[in-house]
Amino acid sequence: MSKTLDVLQHEFVTIRTGRASPGLVDRIKVDSYGTSLPLKQLASIACPEPRLITIKPWDRNLIPEIEKAILRSGIGLTPSNDGVAIKLPIPTLTEERRNELVKIVRKVAEESKVALRNIRRDAIAEIKELEGISEDDEHRADKEIQHITDEYTDKLEEILSRKEKEIMEE
Repeated sequence: MSKTLDVLQHEFVTIRTGRASPGLVDRIKVDSYGTSLPLKQLASIACPEPRLITIKPWDRNLIPEIEKAILRSGIGLTPSNDGVAIKLPIPTLTEERRNELVKIVRKVAEESKVALRNIRRDAIAEIKELEGISEDDEHRADKEIQHITDEYTDKLEEILSRKEKEIMEE
């Protein structure tokens, strides 16, 4: 269950909030050296200003490939380069775009809730398959599993709430 929350938080990092974050671009795959590599393995990524991401490739010949990968990624940012580094200005979000992003994070969070429920279901099924366990112990285990699931669901809701607040801030 904690792994599910880790994945959720990692997904949330990649959702643009109007604020620069290296997490927006570090997982973008770039075709280079005959293979597809994550951007963070090909360049240093920095946020010198709240609304600017700079990407400085270790090999300047990769700049065109990195720009293509950013455009293909669908993050909605347009790269510009000065021959040494790529700059990604982060525009302010419109109210409409903020609402769209909130819907997206809610959808991602709902998928994580489904994953938590599936984990709970599997754990309960494993308990029922155990031989030699009394009905009382089975009932206690079911209650404990539900309690743990509720705790993780509450943590998920808290993470979702923080992300929604972050998106709606200007």
